[in-house]
Amino acid sequence: MERSVLYSFFFMSFIFPLIITRNKFVKADSEEYEECKKPFLCGDKQVNLSYPFYDGQGRPAYCGYPGFKIDCSHSFPEISMSSETYYLLSTNTTSGVISVAVQNYYDGSCPQNMFNIDTNLYKYASTNDKVTLFYDCPIGTVGIPFPCTNASSDNNNNNPVTYYLPQNFGSNLSVSCQNSVVVPTQLSPGSQPNQNIINNGFELEWIADKELCDGCHKSGGECGSNAGLTKFTCYCPDGSHDSDCNGNDSSKSKTGVIIGVIVGVSLVAALLAGCLFMMRRRKRRIMSRTRPKDDVTPASMSTDLPSSNEFQSSQDYTTSSSTYVSQSMPSYPSSKSNRENDSGYHGVKLFSYDELEEATGNFNESRELGDGGFGAVYYGELHDGRKVAVKRLYETSIRRIGQFMNEVTILARLRHDNLVALYGCTSKTSKDLLLVYEYIPNGTVADHLHGKLSSSKMLTWSIRLNIAVETAKALCFLHDNDVIHRDVKTTNILLDNNFQVKVADFGLSRLFPNDVTHVSTAPQGTPGYLDPYYYQCFRLTEKSDVYSFGVVLIELISSKTAVDVSRSNPDINLAIMAVDRIQKRTLNELVDPNLDFDKDYAVQHMVKLMAELAFRCLQHDREMRPSMKEVLESLKDIQKQNGEYTKQIVVYIQESADDAVLLKNAST
Repeated sequence: MERSVLYSFFFMSFIFPLIITRNKFVKADSEEYEECKKPFLCGDKQVNLSYPFYDGQGRPAYCGYPGFKIDCSHSFPEISMSSETYYLLSTNTTSGVISVAVQNYYDGSCPQNMFNIDTNLYKYASTNDKVTLFYDCPIGTVGIPFPCTNASSDNNNNNPVTYYLPQNFGSNLSVSCQNSVVVPTQLSPGSQPNQNIINNGFELEWIADKELCDGCHKSGGECGSNAGLTKFTCYCPDGSHDSDCNGNDSSKSKTGVIIGVIVGVSLVAALLAGCLFMMRRRKRRIMSRTRPKDDVTPASMSTDLPSSNEFQSSQDYTTSSSTYVSQSMPSYPSSKSNRENDSGYHGVKLFSYDELEEATGNFNESRELGDGGFGAVYYGELHDGRKVAVKRLYETSIRRIGQFMNEVTILARLRHDNLVALYGCTSKTSKDLLLVYEYIPNGTVADHLHGKLSSSKMLTWSIRLNIAVETAKALCFLHDNDVIHRDVKTTNILLDNNFQVKVADFGLSRLFPNDVTHVSTAPQGTPGYLDPYYYQCFRLTEKSDVYSFGVVLIELISSKTAVDVSRSNPDINLAIMAVDRIQKRTLNELVDPNLDFDKDYAVQHMVKLMAELAFRCLQHDREMRPSMKEVLESLKDIQKQNGEYTKQIVVYIQESADDAVLLKNAST
């Protein structure tokens, strides 16, 4: 009888809730599927669109993908990117390619600025051609005109010029012409460039889980996003799924099953606990009736408390430092336990204060390599002959201990060719907080650009470009390991004798959980490099490092400091100054004269590409900035272009233009 009741209760508490809950969520929900299946005709031109585009009116947001909202209230569908509006001329759902044209130049005007696209959403299609338009060229330059309604110049001595092959005429003509713009276009084989190449636009490939969408379509579903617009969702006749309609991955079904299991297991657990309690109680009653009154064993008096020795041992690993330390990193063994072994914090060697004092000559001022807001760095030599840089924090406060342990935590677990190596440190209860690094002998990037080593002019363009690439590699490595540096600047980029980069100073760095979008924290960093979004909103993200790196790129181009109060008020902040010059197409005012920007076409071309990349990094809207991985790939592409200028079509502009002739690169 009791057993049958138990089985009945088990069914009611576990199986029945599971069945009811599953049926509730597996119930066909085809509203989204039917909605996303409807044709989506956008604009007066009735351009036929589909995923990932939506307008939020005729097509719900869940039928599209985050970032692909489109305006259908005009003749052509309109996309807004990087403060520019583009007409969407056509789309190919199969290939994921769209054809777009810039609104401002669709009336016959010639582009005056570089085109900037959101690389998080789109990439240039490989089918595009490149046409370079040159403006403000001197009278007398022989060439064939290109028609533009805005080709006239304020300079009476200027006259539009000609087409040219870069390997034959590029260097001379790039000096004589004041401005140039590279325009992506679509040219038919054998066609000649004219104003139609602007109106015809160029092609972009959208980036929005295309492979998942292809699988969804093949299984009979419709592509879209979940309710929170955070991830891809496949809408099917039987409900929504994570990838396609064939699998058993219905999110609603999963939710139902999970809820049913949780409810059922909870009830079963409660039932079993109750049964065990009743059984033990009944057993004790039987034993109390049969056991003599004087039969009391010591075991019945035992407890689960640890012994005094065990309790003391566990206390050896507790810390009582600040909230900053306890929240930013795991607890550390006490200094006493560390002095008894040489493993240090996270395996980092512990040095005694006396040893490092001797290594640095009692922290002699003549051995000081540099100083900053948190401490001074001294040159030293250890007993084993190793040359080291010893960082001595200015004070031993709770905050400094937090920064000290933060740097040890990060560098102890990360090793990379472009990160400075940590040899060890002192105990956090030492007389002074000291960190011991490998010694990097060739100073910092700042020293070579505008500091004590700048007169040597050792940083050629190739070296500067390599510095940018290697620094980007280091930051990508940090981001891949969930670390935000938070103080990227040229004084924290060290150089060895071969000008190899070593990124240093991780006192402000933060471990960044990979399941969150940002960390809320009070802004810290260096003026001139600090992300304005982080400063205004107190939200730290990987894009904060991207902004700071954008400033570093501008420093590499200009050899100017990030902040200089001797410059005029609008130009005190280098980032603001750079954005202004790039937008005004007066980059030559920014570039370091030592780079021969006006004489060397190859350098000029690569500097412009790096300036464009820096411009993207310095966007105030963090969503418009590229990721460090994208930055690194762009820099590698620039590096590859050194001396490689094939398959590019170049066009010069003339005010009285009626037609144009195309010369193609015939280099071997």
